[in-house]
Amino acid sequence: MERFSFEFMEQAKILFISQEITPYLPESEMSKIGRYLPQGIQEKGREIRTFMPKYGSINERRNQLHEVIRLSGMNLIIDDTDHPLIIKVASIQSARMQVYFIDNEDYFHRKSVFADEDGEYFQDNDERAIFFARGVLETVRKLRWSPDVVHCHGWITALVPLYLRRAFMDDPLYNNSKIVYSVYNDDFNKPLNKEFKEKLRMEGVNDDDVSGLTNPSFENLTKLAIEMSDAAIIGSPEINKSIQKYINSIKKPVLEYKPEEEYIDAYSDFYDELLMQKVDED
Repeated sequence: MERFSFEFMEQAKILFISQEITPYLPESEMSKIGRYLPQGIQEKGREIRTFMPKYGSINERRNQLHEVIRLSGMNLIIDDTDHPLIIKVASIQSARMQVYFIDNEDYFHRKSVFADEDGEYFQDNDERAIFFARGVLETVRKLRWSPDVVHCHGWITALVPLYLRRAFMDDPLYNNSKIVYSVYNDDFNKPLNKEFKEKLRMEGVNDDDVSGLTNPSFENLTKLAIEMSDAAIIGSPEINKSIQKYINSIKKPVLEYKPEEEYIDAYSDFYDELLMQKVDED
């Protein structure tokens, strides 16, 4: 049993879904974790896949992005409108890792990430989060790649745990995946579109699941993501106080903030603990 468990953890597949990754976006606490965590986990022998949105500020030529035709071509329906899903990929040669990008002309071709030049948040940030979350999960399904751990970084990934636990719960690729949600100091200061909880609905997601999003604030969206996850990680030295209080009250594994020189080993050990739970459950 111990040998089986060790080999299972060594060969585990980790899916990283990130709001920011450097060098595609400027360096920040989150973008550096998005860049170096997958590399560190891969160097420990794990198989990884990494996804982020293809924001319009990303220079495709300089970063050598190209479309993956076999993965593109699907339409995602959001608020009764079809939106083509385009998948692009680039390589970080020094890390020997690929990054997949979720792209769509309506949502991701503007030159700013979440707000315009006056600091006003885009009115469709809610739909962008829906499209990104569903786009990642549909693409991984097309890859026929079954992750043992799904690790989400940043609020734009917050619907991934909900969709995995409800809409994709019977999919054999996902039904044994452990979900980890990292909370950062990336609050948005006004609620998302008031129709958000209606737009995000899909088969398997019911009213009770999204009742907390009647007010689609950063706090409520983050609480939903944590509720639907198996574990949480505090990714910033300080986070929203309401979220911190909520995390202190939950009865599931939580990894406290770890500084730059410690987090790769700490996160790897945390994955191992979750994977051991999975072995015990099986």
